[in-house]
Amino acid sequence: MHLTPPPVHLTHQRGPLHDLPDSPQAYDAVLADVVEQALARLTPEGNLEHPDCVDDIGDTSLGITSLLALAWQRTKDPRLPEAVRRSLAFHLRERVYTQDNPGYPNLRARNSGLPYARYTLAAGAHPIGDWPSTVWALLQAVNLLDTADGLVDDERRGELLEVARGYWSWLTEATFFNPQEAGNQAIGCIVGGLMLASHLPSPERESVRARALELYTDEILAHRVRDRGALLPPEHGGAYDNNYGPISLSFLAQAHRVSGEEVFAQDGDALARYIDARLTNGGFDNGGPRYSEQHSGFESVLGLRYFSRRIGSDLGRYRGDTRWGRHAVKADGGIDGHFAWMLVWQIQDATRWHREPSSTAARHQLRAGTVSVAFDDRMTPSLVEAGGTYYLPAAVGRQHGFGPVTDGFLLCRPMGEVRVRDVRADGLTAKLVTKPVVGRDHVLRHVRSLYVTDGTTLWTTVAVERLDGTPYLLAGLPYAEDDGDRVRRTAEGAVASAGALRLTHPDAQGPDHFDARAETTQEQAAFALAADPRGYGNPDEGWRHLISSTALEVGPAPDAPDDLHVFAVRYGSEEKLTVSVERGEEGLTVRTAAFTAVLGDADAQGEPELALRAA
Repeated sequence: MHLTPPPVHLTHQRGPLHDLPDSPQAYDAVLADVVEQALARLTPEGNLEHPDCVDDIGDTSLGITSLLALAWQRTKDPRLPEAVRRSLAFHLRERVYTQDNPGYPNLRARNSGLPYARYTLAAGAHPIGDWPSTVWALLQAVNLLDTADGLVDDERRGELLEVARGYWSWLTEATFFNPQEAGNQAIGCIVGGLMLASHLPSPERESVRARALELYTDEILAHRVRDRGALLPPEHGGAYDNNYGPISLSFLAQAHRVSGEEVFAQDGDALARYIDARLTNGGFDNGGPRYSEQHSGFESVLGLRYFSRRIGSDLGRYRGDTRWGRHAVKADGGIDGHFAWMLVWQIQDATRWHREPSSTAARHQLRAGTVSVAFDDRMTPSLVEAGGTYYLPAAVGRQHGFGPVTDGFLLCRPMGEVRVRDVRADGLTAKLVTKPVVGRDHVLRHVRSLYVTDGTTLWTTVAVERLDGTPYLLAGLPYAEDDGDRVRRTAEGAVASAGALRLTHPDAQGPDHFDARAETTQEQAAFALAADPRGYGNPDEGWRHLISSTALEVGPAPDAPDDLHVFAVRYGSEEKLTVSVERGEEGLTVRTAAFTAVLGDADAQGEPELALRAA
């Protein structure tokens, strides 16, 4: 299986975020660069927007203003007070809109006169983004209010506070709340309200704080989506998006920091454990209802760092887009003020990364050393990592997953409760998944999948009641690999099997057949199959329309018990694989050169027994 991999790097999956220096000195250097860029860019009118900025524009100048205020607070650079005053005046004069944007579909009250920020400046050009743009503007405003003492006079500060009040009222009264069903935007709005409250007199302070907490209960908690055993804030109609999910985690971290409310910590812990389980050891992840492979950068650092410490696991291995490692940038690398509030919070938070993996076994993850398997809600692998290669679920006949295939039917969808047993012994880590399935013949079978790793290679053994025809194991789609400090596409992997091993590619062409040798990425292919345009469609939903893909196919292992088909494959090494499977009094014994495992009968609670020892 030595094919030439396409020389395509995955654009947004770059370095682990915990590799970015996060000392006070490093942040001072970041702010010093921001200051020099901003002072060189500042126009006579006070505008700090990047010259190429067209969309996501309504909050960007104010965002850079907030960074200048934070820099002044830390350095007292005498050049900054005048720049802050001029740029704040520009925002208040030129970027605060009070007349309804023509065509905006989410108003509950027309002609309210309340201020809001526009996604694009031209009236009616693209009003759908005004809600999140106003959330972002509120966050930039409250950050500036936190650091404006000594920089702006009381009259100008009062004007900014009044605008921030108006942003909050527009978001929570004049419009429908969270119209894009985006959890990160909604939690961000709630953070804005909590931070705004601290600048208001009593009893208005208590009223705004109570309203923010009420919105969290009614609009976030009440609409959570379950996936892999976790209740998650919904993101663009789905349970999790690998770009926006960690941003939501950052908002939960900030909400807990500014409010002290335990609900934000508890929900952040749950989301963090979910991310930890689905994230490979190497930090690669894919999937989401808005993006499949686009990872955020610095926007994720606060949440991943804050909750890595709380849950005791190395969430910072998450591969971010390190071109956005410090702040949003345009194509020329110049700073963009969008998301500036997250850099402010990241600098203010003193939490340090937790860099060790959790020692607690997780139902939806197997991880040791450089090997990891993330399991989906059905306990089918959603991502396998071994030998530096990442394997996705393959597709056959519009069915996706890892599992036995007979007569074109993939046996991986459970028909009943899925049982899981985790064992560690002799330097080995193992997970046994027992899954009842039903094929086209309507016969109930039990698929037992054993995953064992020594931290370097991964052995997978699958046993199922005897199948008709010429069954095989669908063992994954080799998709990407680490090439040191980047992730790039591949169409190969180091794999061995006890039965016949084939790497097949689709015979048909077209968007619903994915050939790993092509330059098309999974995200591009998923969007091509989605119902709506890129950035608005659901790539997860689109990918489900995939008919066939490149696939590893593994034939049955020889010398299995007469009533079973057994398939055995090892990821991470091409050395010869020998596996023996015998039935005895203790159960089904699987022997390799590295270990012996005994798959016993179910215990009194119906849970499968598993014994493991090194060879």
